[in-house]
Amino acid sequence: MILEFADIRIQPGQQAAFDAAIRQGVETVISKAKGFGGYTVHKGIESPERYVLQIRWETLENHTVDFRGSAAFAEWRAIVGPFFASPPVVEHFSLVTGST
Repeated sequence: MILEFADIRIQPGQQAAFDAAIRQGVETVISKAKGFGGYTVHKGIESPERYVLQIRWETLENHTVDFRGSAAFAEWRAIVGPFFASPPVVEHFSLVTGST
């Protein structure tokens, strides 16, 4: 399992609209992608325009090749992209240790 970590900064004052857009984008577009394994979205308390999107993928390629190379990626960006103050910083992680 691979964890995609996206650090997203949106334009000020757009939190309520972005909350709805990111939910819509993940639940109607990304959730249908090959290898999708679930997600969480967190909003900053001290920085309310900052969001952290975490998506679990079966493989790195499910995100970087299968999803990003598909028409669904453009659909996702059309939903959430207009809110971005700057391009998201996206990195991938593998699990070392943890608990549930």
